[in-house]
Amino acid sequence: MPTINPSEQTERENYKLMTGAIVPRPIAFVTTKSPQGVVNAAPFSYFNIVSSNPPLISISVQRKNGEQKDTARNIYATHEFVVHLTSEENVDMVNETAASLAYNDSELARTTFTLVESVAIAVPAIAEAAFRMECTLEQAVTLPDYPNFDLFIGKVERFHIDDAYYDVENGHVDEQGLQAVSRLAGNHYAKLGELFTLARPK
Repeated sequence: MPTINPSEQTERENYKLMTGAIVPRPIAFVTTKSPQGVVNAAPFSYFNIVSSNPPLISISVQRKNGEQKDTARNIYATHEFVVHLTSEENVDMVNETAASLAYNDSELARTTFTLVESVAIAVPAIAEAAFRMECTLEQAVTLPDYPNFDLFIGKVERFHIDDAYYDVENGHVDEQGLQAVSRLAGNHYAKLGELFTLARPK
């Protein structure tokens, strides 16, 4: 088994190694709004749960040539964002929003997504998403020695989930019904495959 020293590799080599091995990664489809009122939408696979009490999630937005992406700029400016589930049904249009556009050019123009008002924040959401979270910025983290990303910890202010995939009585989510997709390496994605059950030891 080879041992690899990341300091002896290029950024791209480390990226390919990490995104190929750390899989599958959930995809946060994020909407934000600029101070000028333009709604931005983009997918991010450096995303996960931080805590359930309070409900916190994390999104790492990589910079491009040292420049912050629109999502990061808007979160810093407004302290609000919405995270949507990326599913088999919407992944093609979500992918369209990954295009590199000028600041304040809305990626949503490349899609047929429908915007709806949020309940607790001013950033609108995507109506077609079966699950979404309205978030406020709890903390932004940057590292002085590594100014190539912005890590956001968001507090969930509201959950929204399609009735068809949520059992209100016991709080169970139908994960198979939601058909979430995940990010792999390169241009590869994965569907939710065969499930198995493994009891946690006492």
